[in-house]
Formats: sequence, C-alpha cells, structure tokens
Amino acid sequence: MKKEELAVFVNKAPQQLNVNKIKSMKKIIFVAFIFLSFQAVSQNSDSQYRNNSLSNGAMPYSYCYGTNRSCTGNSCSQIQVTTPNNSDVVVTIKKAGEVVRHAYIRAGSTYTFNLPNGTYQPFFYYGKGWNPNKFMKQAGCGAIKGGFVTGESFGKDDPVTLYNQILTYELIIQQNGNFTTRPSNKNDAF
Repeated sequence: MKKEELAVFVNKAPQQLNVNKIKSMKKIIFVAFIFLSFQAVSQNSDSQYRNNSLSNGAMPYSYCYGTNRSCTGNSCSQIQVTTPNNSDVVVTIKKAGEVVRHAYIRAGSTYTFNLPNGTYQPFFYYGKGWNPNKFMKQAGCGAIKGGFVTGESFGKDDPVTLYNQILTYELIIQQNGNFTTRPSNKNDAF
C-alpha cells in the first residue's frame, strides 16, 4: 500500500510544490547551520582569548605604524597614560590624521610616550581579552589585526599642542574629574 500512496503523491502537482518547499527549507536550514557553525567557531575563538593580554608597552600594530621612536633634546614633550584597573587600553596618537605612536597598556598600569613638540590627538581603545587575529579595519599598510573580545569601547580627546610639556591622562573615574573622553570608533582611532 505504501507504493500506491507514493505513486499518488508523486503525480500530484500540489505535492510537487511541497517537495520544492522542502528543498527550499533544506537550503535555508543548511545556510542557518553554516551561519550558526561560523558563530560558534567565532565565539570559541574569542573565548580562547578571553584572558589574553599583551605586555605593557607592546606595539601590536608596529607592522603598520612602526615603533615608538624616542625623542631626546630640548624639543620634546610627553604624553603619560594611566589605565583603569578593570580594562586594558590601546592608545593611538595621531598627528595630522596619521598614527605616529601607539602602545598597549595593561589595566592599572602607566605608559609614557615621548614625542617631538607639536599637535597630537590621543585615542583610547578599551577592552579585555586580546585576540591577535581580530580584524579591525583596512588601512593603507594593509589589514589592521588585533583587538579586544569583551568590553570593547573607544574614546578620544581633542587635539592638543605640546611644547616641552608633559600631558597626563588618568583614565579612571574620579569625582570632580577634569577630563571626559569623547566617543570614537575603530575607523577614527586607527
């Protein structure tokens, strides 16, 4: 009897549409499976970096922005950054829209940038768990890779002109503090 029923269903036109719907559903389910599998791999990839951190002063983007050159003599200034206890921070410093210095600063640590006198704009990229493979953006030097996996946020200050000065940022919440970063993003900071 099953053979007869099968023959009847194959010959029915409306049932043929249902077969096509089933094929479409299989495609949708397959695509959803691939998407969810990719997300699971991505989440597993991020979870392996959840507790990863770089050393204080590391330059994760040196392949693109170079290393932090020292400045000696009478025409130098400094930007000193102290990070909060609950977040690592990558600081990028731009001059005329180009990154000229950058450093990874661990939570609760301080790093000092030595710079020739001039006008600079600092950017602050906060987060936890460093993934060295995370794509950030495409730049003139190639792909910028390396980023935080949790608690990611960006901030910046206005451009500031330094002339034989030391500018200090304490990125910790203080009552009656005199500085608040402005919102930023990865395209702005890198």
